[in-house]
Amino acid sequence: MVYIINTNNIWGDFQVYLIDFVYLCHQSPLHFMFTIVNKPLFTFVGSMKIQELYSKHFKCELSGRYIHNEHIIPLLENATKIAKIEQIGSSENGLPIYSVTLGTGKKKILAWSQMHGNESTTTKALFDFLHFIKQKKFYVQDISKFLGDYTFVFIPILNPDGAFTYTRENISGVDLNRDALDLQQKESMILRNLFEEFEPDMCLNMHDQRTIYGTTEGKTVTVSFLAPAADPTRTITEARKAAMQHIARVNSALQLLIPGQVGRYDDTFNANCVGDACTMAGVPSILFEAGHFPGDYQREKTRELIFCALLELFHITNFGTIDIGYKEYFQIPENQVNFKDVIIRNVRLSGHENPVSIAVQYQEVLRNGKICFDPVVDSIGDLDEWYGHYENDGNKGFALLNYHEKEGIGEKIVTIVDEITQNTLFNSANK
Repeated sequence: MVYIINTNNIWGDFQVYLIDFVYLCHQSPLHFMFTIVNKPLFTFVGSMKIQELYSKHFKCELSGRYIHNEHIIPLLENATKIAKIEQIGSSENGLPIYSVTLGTGKKKILAWSQMHGNESTTTKALFDFLHFIKQKKFYVQDISKFLGDYTFVFIPILNPDGAFTYTRENISGVDLNRDALDLQQKESMILRNLFEEFEPDMCLNMHDQRTIYGTTEGKTVTVSFLAPAADPTRTITEARKAAMQHIARVNSALQLLIPGQVGRYDDTFNANCVGDACTMAGVPSILFEAGHFPGDYQREKTRELIFCALLELFHITNFGTIDIGYKEYFQIPENQVNFKDVIIRNVRLSGHENPVSIAVQYQEVLRNGKICFDPVVDSIGDLDEWYGHYENDGNKGFALLNYHEKEGIGEKIVTIVDEITQNTLFNSANK
């Protein structure tokens, strides 16, 4: 027999989790055999198991950064046996907008992704979650409980026009996350109507963030969260408290996977933002921001982490601290704008008396049905307060940008080489 015992951590970092009762024959007394397990290690191993299963069994076939309706419609058609799929309206350009409903429980959660058309990572994660619910081999009881406890409605692509053209704004040039009050766009009205009809207990506003965010310790922020404010003074309302507590719990689980790489997004109030509007209405709202993982510009690792966050949020996994308080939310470090995609340090350039650093940022460009990352010179000078996702030291050599000496701020870069040694300091093909 197996029993779980809470010892209130009486042995330092160790707790007794499993006790096997073994009855030994031949007139032997009852013996107790204790197995002591380190709790962080116990949960870490479980989270590693999820990652192993994810790549083999839970990851759907969507990939890359360019995701639009033509990619998701086949997945929606294949999900009709386990989800309710509806067209809930059309975009300003007439493209269909779909909703997916999972479960029949009393806890009602509403989510939307690709409100900004060029932010597709959370869309991939939502379809990973759908694929997870659809499979019948793993976590069967947990999935059944989720479907009985929750009604989860999500809009995979709220801005299908922007998704097709790979733009933040919709076809009218409007940022839908600044249209919560005016409701000028069809997409905004569709979301508002669904919000009012469904009356959710919590909302998930799912986005991508840029590669510029890091921590004060120099780690890239891979996932960010925010419990949006309901007023300019950022009062901690009951709705915000609930969102903060959920975020703190999910963060405690993600720390097992990406320690020190979860951030807290800026909570400046803006009544035109949808998340803030939800909080104003008394509904807890969580902003998801899928960011950069080292070397992962396609954000395939990040989508996995968002998927894991959803499992934790819905209590399908419980790797985090269950009884955590909302104040732990403030222990998550605020995002810092302190990263560049590339920094070539300690080089000499024509027109500069002392050695300088060159910062390069990638511009995402839709080209022939693919997202290309064009490197462009962002800044030149003293970049000691900045970190680079890729860095190289020029050792005070004279640098040539595309084999010429001009500075080239805003210039697309193919190579940066040392003029004398011809050593390559940066090559766009090596991203």
